[in-house]
Amino acid sequence: MSPRVIPVSTLHHYLYVAVPGVRNLLEYGGHGLLVFDMDNGFKFIKRIPTGGLDEKGDPSNVKGIAVSLYTHCIYISTIRSMLCLDLLTEKLVWEKFYEGGCDRMSISPDGRTIYLPSFEGPDWKVVDAQTGNVLNRIVLNSHAHNTVYGMDGKKVYLEGLKSEYLTVVNTASQTVASTVGPFANHVRPFTIDANQSHCYVNVDSLLGFEVGDLKTGKKIAHIEVKGFHMGDVKRHGCPSHGIALTPTENEIWLADAFNESIHIFDISKEKINQTKSIKVSDQPGWITFSIDGKYAMPSTGDIIDANKKEIIARLKDETGAYVQSEKMVEVQFEGTNLLKAGDQFGVGRGH
Repeated sequence: MSPRVIPVSTLHHYLYVAVPGVRNLLEYGGHGLLVFDMDNGFKFIKRIPTGGLDEKGDPSNVKGIAVSLYTHCIYISTIRSMLCLDLLTEKLVWEKFYEGGCDRMSISPDGRTIYLPSFEGPDWKVVDAQTGNVLNRIVLNSHAHNTVYGMDGKKVYLEGLKSEYLTVVNTASQTVASTVGPFANHVRPFTIDANQSHCYVNVDSLLGFEVGDLKTGKKIAHIEVKGFHMGDVKRHGCPSHGIALTPTENEIWLADAFNESIHIFDISKEKINQTKSIKVSDQPGWITFSIDGKYAMPSTGDIIDANKKEIIARLKDETGAYVQSEKMVEVQFEGTNLLKAGDQFGVGRGH
């Protein structure tokens, strides 16, 4: 049977950007969920109101963003709560406050389950995506932080700010299956390939990244950026906070805050080679990709043509102010129906 061809006129690509997505700094886009037209030069479309306020009524730091095709909802975590908004009605379905707060979560490929880290606390909550109810807790006492679901849904990968290991959880039993490491220092942002054979991790005090073998649990490579020096950073406390695989898994893109740059590495051959550096508009703290790999999107709001390695646009809100956020995700619509969703992490999507 031939694959169904979707008319181009009904297929739309949108970038959803949660703000304040750089700490609680409102100068980088204000507060809400901003929508940009990826098919029209990333032009600003609208601002969707959100919750996520603290006791004084001020916006809380946004920590994560994810989309479920099953519930047709987008989820935004803040340091205090997680919000669920219906992408079709653009209405708030629920906002729930969890003991210990929230950090950067990840949603299962079937859209039914969320692994939600506490805010640098002891545990991850296993949450029902439809109701927001807590189903289980995974306690690691590692200062819970970043979370990535494997593409097959069978494993989820947990990173704590105070651990030199990446923890692997079996999602069927909701128990720890293995660890990967030790790495050279505390693990920070990381990404994994589609078949879950390798992880690529930032670690504290390293301008570069390390590679772990997810099958053996061993660290197998240590890569340092050449031609650049470490210096003071505005936030996150580590030289490289942000790492992404191209969807085709032939390159690693790496954030360099002090030098306001993105460094690119060819990983298609046995030896990893640094190939190019791109100057961006501010200190990057995150990188993600469009689903098709055409665009690289660092948290600085610069939009990079991933093939030409050139900045082609910069996100601006309705006032013309530049937008920055470490929490953005692509959503594709066919007419008014959700078709596909990306990931806030620059995960591999296979060859």
